[in-house]
Formats: sequence, C-alpha cells, structure tokens
Amino acid sequence: MNERDRKGHSAEHGPDAIVLKDVSFGYDPENPILHGLSLRIPQGQWVSLVGESGSGKSTLVKLLNALLPKSAGEITVCGEKLSEESILSIRRTIGMVFQNPDNQFVGETVEEDILFGLEGLCLSREEMDRRLRLYAGKLGISGLLAKHPGELSGGQKQRVAIVSILAMEPGVVIFDEASSMLDEESRNGLLDILRDMHAEGYTILMITHDADEILASQRVLALCGGGLAGDMTPAELFRSPGLMEECRLHAPYAWELSRKLEALGLAIGVPASEKELVETLWPFNCSK
Repeated sequence: MNERDRKGHSAEHGPDAIVLKDVSFGYDPENPILHGLSLRIPQGQWVSLVGESGSGKSTLVKLLNALLPKSAGEITVCGEKLSEESILSIRRTIGMVFQNPDNQFVGETVEEDILFGLEGLCLSREEMDRRLRLYAGKLGISGLLAKHPGELSGGQKQRVAIVSILAMEPGVVIFDEASSMLDEESRNGLLDILRDMHAEGYTILMITHDADEILASQRVLALCGGGLAGDMTPAELFRSPGLMEECRLHAPYAWELSRKLEALGLAIGVPASEKELVETLWPFNCSK
C-alpha cells in the first residue's frame, strides 16, 4: 500500500471531527433510511461520501447539524455531543455548500451575501471586513463583491457560496453535490479550491459521484441499504467493481489508462488528475 493509500484510513489521525455511534433515521420507524451507522472522521481528513440515489447521503449530512433529527444513536462534532442545547454551537462548526448556489444567496450584492452570515456570529465590523477581504482574496472573487449574484457565472456563484461558508471559519465543510451543476472548467477550479482547503487543515465531507473528486480525496465512505457498505481509500474503491456498480460509479479516465499501461508493462502509479497523468507521461514522449 502506497502513501496515498495509507492516508485514507482513519486510524492515523488525531482528534475526531465527526463521530457517529449507532445512528439511525427514518420517517417511518419500520423502514429507516439509515440504521445503526457508526463511523469516525478525523480532523483534517478529506472524505468522499458515495452511494446510489436514495442511499441516504444527504440525509446523513443533514443529521450532523440537526437539519434532520436522528431517530437513535449519538453524534459528536468537533468534540461536542449533538443535543438540543448544542445545536446552535454545532451549526457554527459545520459549513454546508449545496448543489445549487442560488439557494444560498440572500443579499443584493456578493458582499452583502457574505456579510449576512458573519452578522449572525455577532462579530465586530472590523473582524467581518477582515474575513470578507481575506477569503474573497483567497478564492479570487474580490472583483465581484459589488455585483449582484444573478450576474455571475455558475463557477463564480459556487466560489461565492464557498467564501460565504469559509468566512464563518467552520471546522468542518460539507459539499453536497457541489460540482454537479458546473462545467468542466469550473469543476476543475472547485477541485483546486478543495485541495487548498485540505492543505490548510479543513475537514471536508463531500457527497459526490464525480470520479476525479473521489480520486482526489483521502477516504471514501460508501452507503448502501441504509448502512456503510465500504470504508476505504479511492484506490481500493476503484479496485472493487462490485461496489462501484452498486454505487453507480465509474473509475476516472486517468485511473483506467494507468491500469491499462501497467498491464502493458509501464507502471506509472495512479495520477491524481488528467493533468498529472499528462505530466507523468510527457518524459516518455520526449525520450523518443
């Protein structure tokens, strides 16, 4: 197992960001959507949450900050047990970026939209301005602050939605199919943002069907039948055709090509992206 594979396992990290113990949820107790779910996500880990439609992925992340009430079990976020008394505190710890960024906009301008969330934290004006400039600069939207959200492209809207969350400085950021409405260029841009966030120590939980996003993450949790069908690295997932089919997933192009080249005697490892694949193969072309 290489270094990339080792990083996917949950035992090598320190404190846990998320802990679920025997968690269940169902509108109908006789037919629960999730049942007896137990897992740990260490601080700073980037996790992909996969599964076919209806497997409970969105339900699971909504349980973490009580957007849905658990039916049974125990949930702990950043060391704080979820209860009626701790809901507000935990919601400040978890930031959620949804599939359609339009659903998150409330302000007349990008700046107003970002400041709206910060006002709820009762921060000083100086601190709000500092965070606005800092995170807008990090994600390259400083020039969009005066614009109406309706004037922005899909990729720009998603960046604004992410800035609105990051400016609140949560410990955990959840992306719920956040790239599904983006074009390829914007999707690649989102992946770059995720890599930067991971490097800065954010805990990332990402619901996704995108193979490249899965490959870029450290760990994969696969839901099926209301429970955990797999807890593994991306490499282990892509070597499991049965689970891939069960989750309605396809391996990324870079992975498939690297496997075929390996079968032909050219072992190049597993590139994290098509760009990395091209960079890995280029020296072989130049040596001819």
